[in-house]
Amino acid sequence: MRIGELARATGVSARALRHYEQAGLISSERASNGYRVYDERAVVRVRNIRHLLSAGLTLDDVHVFTPCLEGDVAAAPPSEKGLRVAAARLAVIDARIAVQTEVRDRLEAALREQAGGRIGPPA
Repeated sequence: MRIGELARATGVSARALRHYEQAGLISSERASNGYRVYDERAVVRVRNIRHLLSAGLTLDDVHVFTPCLEGDVAAAPPSEKGLRVAAARLAVIDARIAVQTEVRDRLEAALREQAGGRIGPPA
């Protein structure tokens, strides 16, 4: 199937598919006209990549799961390495949330101070 067909089958843009290919997560052959041609397994791989990305992993993180991208990633038993990568990513996300919460709290305090303790939607 060509890149447009794969994009429609997975709900992923052709640009994202080219990015996944450049990252080494999917592969294609080139037709005589230069078009990328993917086999049917690419649909499952792309859906699994999207599943892992939506869970908060990065493309670099997804490389750890390459051996199981053609199966049911969500149902497969996790590997030790996969668990370590996911735990490390969770720690990064938690740290980012903590920083953003601090920024939010400072902004809220500044608004309260300026508004005499009243904070509401803008008028």
